[in-house]
Amino acid sequence: MKAPYPRPTAARSLLIAVSIGLGAGLLLSIPLRRSLAPGPATEAGDSLLPISNPFAAWSGFGNREVVVLGMDAGGGNTDAIFTIRVENGETRITQIPRDSYIDSRNFGPMKVNALYARGGAEAVKQELSRLMGRPIQHHILVNLEGIRTMGELVGGVRVDVPKRLYYLDRSQGLEIDLQPGPQTLKGRDLEGFLRWRHDGEGDLGRLARQQLVLKSLFSSLKRPENLVRLPALITAAGRNLKTDLGPMELGGLITAMGTTDLETERLKATPFDRNGISYLDTEWPGGNSSGADASETSSWRYRVLF
Repeated sequence: MKAPYPRPTAARSLLIAVSIGLGAGLLLSIPLRRSLAPGPATEAGDSLLPISNPFAAWSGFGNREVVVLGMDAGGGNTDAIFTIRVENGETRITQIPRDSYIDSRNFGPMKVNALYARGGAEAVKQELSRLMGRPIQHHILVNLEGIRTMGELVGGVRVDVPKRLYYLDRSQGLEIDLQPGPQTLKGRDLEGFLRWRHDGEGDLGRLARQQLVLKSLFSSLKRPENLVRLPALITAAGRNLKTDLGPMELGGLITAMGTTDLETERLKATPFDRNGISYLDTEWPGGNSSGADASETSSWRYRVLF
């Protein structure tokens, strides 16, 4: 009797499954990319309307607002703070200077970037809801590895480096060495561009560089090939972030961002020193620049000036 056909090993079975998955993904990406791409030009030079975005049904996130916290190398304070809200076909990102002086209800006078280390994500959302004058319902905590991973997955982030950036910190294993000019940043070069702040511009200069990266990353996300890869992008990002959003909510947010126009804004701030520490006097949307209630304004100004 002829021997039965040998059963595939576990490794072989996995290889077959991966091959089928990749093949199916490739076949699926072709019609999706065609449906997302603009239609052929007419004789008059105008483009036909594109076919409906197949991810539109997944893009409803509502008008909720999310705060994104980028962790520093030590894992305590937050290197980057910005909020995201998607409404009326627009994604609005509001950057919050990390050195902003606030008079926290629970922890007293401090920099806003120390809130997470003192009270966690809930403390950040509570204080920012008061300062911004609107509810901040959710949070996303991203570490530096997550930033590098996202940059790699979208093929790098194209930015115009404004000037020579060099800094070496052996204790953190950090080396920043970038030449000026347009270039695609990935990995540790991208991390260094975001973290560098060793000039007279300080936190405000870092915010400007973060804005360049956010705009470039947003443009990359909207490319058809990346829209098709959204599930993979979300999966990869999930290994490097903590959030109170569910998987479908996170997917809805990223999809909504990728199918809307981007507007960025930065809260206005003025530098000042207090007891040898540099702060920023930030103009908060929800009240006065001190981050305190109206009844607290006079005492705050007194503490700063004297």
